[in-house]
Amino acid sequence: VQLVESGGGMVQPGGSLRLSCAASGFTFSMTHMTWVRQAPGKEPEWVSSVNSGGGTTYYTDSVKGRFTISRDNAKSMLYLQMNSLKPEDTALYYCARHIWPFLTTTMRPPPRDYWGQGTQVTVSS
Repeated sequence: VQLVESGGGMVQPGGSLRLSCAASGFTFSMTHMTWVRQAPGKEPEWVSSVNSGGGTTYYTDSVKGRFTISRDNAKSMLYLQMNSLKPEDTALYYCARHIWPFLTTTMRPPPRDYWGQGTQVTVSS
């Protein structure tokens, strides 16, 4: 199983980034997926999840209206479009397999074993 994130970088407040996650080693099209972030000195924070078919998405309140999660099952790719970025969005961003049933009560970071290696997003002027 491998999850490889890319697309991070440094951007000014108000800017945009698109994160990508290439998945392999498991049946991506049958797996719900999640984005998790972790800022220095803080606990991991669940950001967003998408169900296996791509038709249902959830977001943490702080990113609603600014971030969009999506997936391409034909390419085994997961994406996170981030607009109107704020300094508080600065963190390492990880894609992860959502290992529980896809319910609002299961929107939380999965164990680290199910994460990729992360990509850094820095929002600063």
